[in-house]
Amino acid sequence: MENSLDRHIIHIHIPAFRIAMERANRPELRGRPVAVAPPQSDSALILSASPEAGREGVFKGMALGKAMRLCPDLTILPPNPPLLEKGCRLLAGVAARYTPIWEATGPGHVYMDITGTERLWGRAKDAACRIERDIGDGLAMPAAAGVASNKMVSNIASRLMASKGVLDVDPGRESSFMAPLKVDYLPGVGHTRRKVLLEDLNITLVREIAVLDSSNLRLIFGRQAWVIRQRALGIDPTPVHPPSSIPSVSESSILPDDENDDRILLGTIYSLVERCSRRLRSRGLSAHRAGLALRYSDQMEVTRRTNVPHGSNLDLELYVPLERLFFKACQRRVAVRFIRVWFWDLSAPSSQIPLFPATNPDREKKSMVACALDSVRKRYGNEAIKHGRAAA
Repeated sequence: MENSLDRHIIHIHIPAFRIAMERANRPELRGRPVAVAPPQSDSALILSASPEAGREGVFKGMALGKAMRLCPDLTILPPNPPLLEKGCRLLAGVAARYTPIWEATGPGHVYMDITGTERLWGRAKDAACRIERDIGDGLAMPAAAGVASNKMVSNIASRLMASKGVLDVDPGRESSFMAPLKVDYLPGVGHTRRKVLLEDLNITLVREIAVLDSSNLRLIFGRQAWVIRQRALGIDPTPVHPPSSIPSVSESSILPDDENDDRILLGTIYSLVERCSRRLRSRGLSAHRAGLALRYSDQMEVTRRTNVPHGSNLDLELYVPLERLFFKACQRRVAVRFIRVWFWDLSAPSSQIPLFPATNPDREKKSMVACALDSVRKRYGNEAIKHGRAAA
């Protein structure tokens, strides 16, 4: 009999989400090799590649010039952020119809905790099949779904599906499901550690990690050794985090290429802070709390939060605490793929005029400069003027 405490997690994965959105609007692109890349030059990197392009040897992160040589019939599409944002909202709408506990972790990726909804949607696998049909019929996009008792296994199950369909991992079978997989599927095993496992221990499968003794695990994974063993056994207690109802301002970026250069990563963070601070100023708000999320190329994610002293909506005053947070959070040698910054605990200036206003000429000058920059960007576009950090 099934344990009433078992969780039922569905992970929805829409492969090549950017291209799937384009194909939903442009049916003539279906069945053709398609890639999304900035149109500036042949050295621009592929941001997304369709399965048809993949069969020709084109993959995400490849230089555009090389991709065109491998696949002369490749159709190149420029990035379309508004369409991508619309697709994310539509996918979130489908998830919200089935459960209030859902978590979007990136474009085309959504976790759904449907524990206790059997009377509404039937078994977890039946619910996943229904959700897959809704996405296919309503959004005209193929979706793969993984069903399991935890987030990690459901994610891997969905990735094992070629393009669409449902893969169900019964509760209690997580370990046997993970055992025959290659170590590449295990979160926390990046390129460097995979090389060590292969060359020093001749390990290529997850089951071979699961039987390693503690000393060997610690030599390779350090303080993460216990977590890696749990993952190799198919154990992941991480909850599905529902969308926050707390008012906040956030911006995120998927890097065109996995990156571990601090200068480039900090430049990206500053660009995100600039956009957030401009939105705060347009609403007349200041932020007192800030957060930073980094997702590595092996899908491991780190999240940190901090205070913003005295509250602010100025670029540099919001950036400085996030810079400190970055060096605390980014401790791994694995390249970063995704960055998100957000601000909350928002407040508006008091409507009552203070009897003895505190004057800070330096801060007043910074505020005037920020407003001037906002005016330039409003008239000529966001890229018309950049801070040196963001330009890096």
